[in-house]
Amino acid sequence: MEKRMKRGILLWVIAIIFGFSAVPAVAADFPVKPVTFIVPWAPGGATDVSLRVLAETTGKYLGQPVVIENKAGGGGTVGPATMVATSKPDGYMVSQIPITVFRYPYMMKATWDPLKDFTYIIHLTGYTFGVVVRKDAPWKTWDEFVAYAKSNPGKVTYATPGAGTSLHVTMEMFARKHGIKWIQVPMKGTAESVAAVLGGHVVAAADASGWAPQVDAGELRLLVTWGNQRTKKYPNVPTLKELGYGIVSNSPFGIAGVKGTDPKIVKTLHDAFKKGMEDPAYQKILEKFDMEPFYKNSEDYTKYVKELCEEEKENMEKMGLKKD
Repeated sequence: MEKRMKRGILLWVIAIIFGFSAVPAVAADFPVKPVTFIVPWAPGGATDVSLRVLAETTGKYLGQPVVIENKAGGGGTVGPATMVATSKPDGYMVSQIPITVFRYPYMMKATWDPLKDFTYIIHLTGYTFGVVVRKDAPWKTWDEFVAYAKSNPGKVTYATPGAGTSLHVTMEMFARKHGIKWIQVPMKGTAESVAAVLGGHVVAAADASGWAPQVDAGELRLLVTWGNQRTKKYPNVPTLKELGYGIVSNSPFGIAGVKGTDPKIVKTLHDAFKKGMEDPAYQKILEKFDMEPFYKNSEDYTKYVKELCEEEKENMEKMGLKKD
């Protein structure tokens, strides 16, 4: 009996020793297999295309492939929410984190808490937003488009990547301020929005610069952009700010894993993604879509998230969209 007890205690001690020693070993060996990178939008848009390039460049420095998995829906929140619900904190699944992740919990009941359920790895960039119409549309300028919308309540339909996205919120803030009634048509991503405009299913699309190829080809007309200043690629297109509307919107985003991810793993991912960001191929794709680099390390990104959550909470209160 005593022998059995001693043997049991010995095995228990060995198990504890090996259990503790296994934790740093996992972090030290990371990664030993491909990393899944969730893009919470449909294929073909500016986010998907640019992040596919980033995945490829990052894989060179990580030592394992970074594999894109598209999980569209919920204005970009389905992907991150799925990661929170299903992923282990082992670094093998990360997700792009759009600003809707910080906005939706203040609008409705959400299955995630942006301040508690994520480990923020690296901040990347922001979008160039703009409104496009077909090349044969009667409006040559944003002011003409606005005048038509004011005179024809409910006749202007516009596509966005989803309800509650920055595109939707900004358009509705603009409409409320200027006495306009237009109708949002939510889509799963830029590619779908562009197709809807080209096919005549909606009048316009308010979206990120995934519309650039069609604008460059002359198939779409870019009426306005939403940045602080005119874009490098479209210097002849005015901003909402300079037209006197006082709006700037670019919706910054980064990458996160789930809560509890080992700091050593976070550093490995951060360092690889940072090198991937600096790679000429990624810089080139950012230039193509007029997206400015907006790098923040893990610590600064985590602090920035707290600021964004406060801003979004205030914005939802001002718009009357804050949940009870």
